[in-house]
Amino acid sequence: MNSFRFQRRYRGGLQGVVFDWAGTTVDYGCLAPAVVFIDVFRKQGVEVTVEEAREPMGLHKLDHIRAISHMPSVVRRWQEVHGQAPEDSDVMAMYESFVPQQVAAVAKHTDIIPGTLETVAACRTRGLKIGSTTGYTGPIMDVVKVEAKQRGYEPDATVCATDVAAGRPEPWMCLRNAELLRIYPMEAVVKAGDTIADIQEGLNAGMWTIGFAKSGNEIGLSQSDIARLSADDYQRRLERAYSRMYQAGAHYVVDSIADMMHCLDDIEQRLARGETP
Repeated sequence: MNSFRFQRRYRGGLQGVVFDWAGTTVDYGCLAPAVVFIDVFRKQGVEVTVEEAREPMGLHKLDHIRAISHMPSVVRRWQEVHGQAPEDSDVMAMYESFVPQQVAAVAKHTDIIPGTLETVAACRTRGLKIGSTTGYTGPIMDVVKVEAKQRGYEPDATVCATDVAAGRPEPWMCLRNAELLRIYPMEAVVKAGDTIADIQEGLNAGMWTIGFAKSGNEIGLSQSDIARLSADDYQRRLERAYSRMYQAGAHYVVDSIADMMHCLDDIEQRLARGETP
């Protein structure tokens, strides 16, 4: 009886990168979603903190509102105002209010994050295809894509949470990108984003993952606000962001999209050795 089993292993190079949007390629600090989440709860008479609003960032926005409404601290405040815990009908009502507010907000927050155009161009020079995933819905992304294209950024594919059976942390948006871009296996594709949900999404899809600690949700500040932080405060926030992303399983963590190309070099070497994510 043969005691050996042989395994088929991919030894080719990278074929594509799938980026998130807000906090990753546009909207430094991921500002547009956070302010709207706070406002839709405020309209129900319930205050939520910036930290609570940001915690589930990266999820489909309906799931995001539901996640906030399930936080014990928010449930307690909701009960004080409404006499009972938030129900799914409350979540749906807030979501219906959220969408038009978010459409209006994103138009003001679509500036390209520094380094995006240069990094995407460098990826394409290597022959990599550029995909994207987002927790935004189709109508919101219709606005974002137009604004981003006017500023020079247009990925080869974009998949919204509403385009698949479920959004992050499930892998379907990444897998749909691979189908649209016709690239496989998934170890030949990188997922890059600024939220914990981005990392989980990529890992669940069997991809290499790169977290962006500074430019997006983990710090959650504009470039000008970051510049006003004290050195100690800035370092504390940045270290926390790096730690959280590595603890979530990210293969690499860098400050922003401008800093990721050396990660791709390392992944190429690991693939050549037969490593997988």
